[in-house]
Amino acid sequence: MTYNELVKQIKVKKSFLCVGLDSDITKLPKHLIELKRPVFEFNKAIIDATAPYTVAYKPNLAFYESRGIEGWKDLEDTVSYLKKNYPDVFLIADAKRGDIGNTSKMYAEAFFKHLSFDAVTVAPYMGSDSVQPFLEFESKFVILLALTSNKSAAEFQYFSNKENQSLFLEVIQKANEWANEENMMFVVGATKASMLVKVREAAPKNFLLVPGVGAQGGSLQEVAKYGMTADCGLLVNASRSIIFAGSDEQFAISAAAEAKIMQLEMSELLTSKGIFE
Repeated sequence: MTYNELVKQIKVKKSFLCVGLDSDITKLPKHLIELKRPVFEFNKAIIDATAPYTVAYKPNLAFYESRGIEGWKDLEDTVSYLKKNYPDVFLIADAKRGDIGNTSKMYAEAFFKHLSFDAVTVAPYMGSDSVQPFLEFESKFVILLALTSNKSAAEFQYFSNKENQSLFLEVIQKANEWANEENMMFVVGATKASMLVKVREAAPKNFLLVPGVGAQGGSLQEVAKYGMTADCGLLVNASRSIIFAGSDEQFAISAAAEAKIMQLEMSELLTSKGIFE
């Protein structure tokens, strides 16, 4: 999916919601556990219920890889289900990969060729040769970890250089020498919303993947205030607050209700910015 195609979907659905498929098998509704493939059935139900309100889905690979072959099969089939039934949604592999060139090349082929994701999250610590293999795929995105929402992010990300500039800003500025908004995005946590002013100075056009709204307490209004661009420029992720909104047989209905609440708020924010055609 290209930058312009993503922007089009945001305008069509009046949403910049990304639903995180952090499908923890220990938290699934009890009636699903009896099924042969509970995670895949859970994912299908969540996707069908929330698709009218979201432009992106983001499986977190930890919840699939930790279950071995069965988990990997659930991931493959979830991606295939999305591609077949909802071909216009943006698919993110939340893999947080980052290794030397040859290894990164194999990771890139796994996510972009074998699984056909549109984007993958990548850690920048090893520098350009660990990121470049992902950038060689046309109409695919690297989503580089920049300013994350976890409590210990400050242990490294706020280190300052001689010019008193934080490391996360150096990461963004250096990454924009490797690529532009057509294939580079950045992860910026919603719990760091006020820092989005500095992020936007360094990355005025790039899309930002913003976790931390919902269960982690980030403010959607604050994120939009400081981070929204003329093309929206945001993909706000919500995982647990949506997919585990209900735990009974009506879990998908509960998920849809939560997604709709967020979509309606996003629609108002997009309207206030004049982003609709």
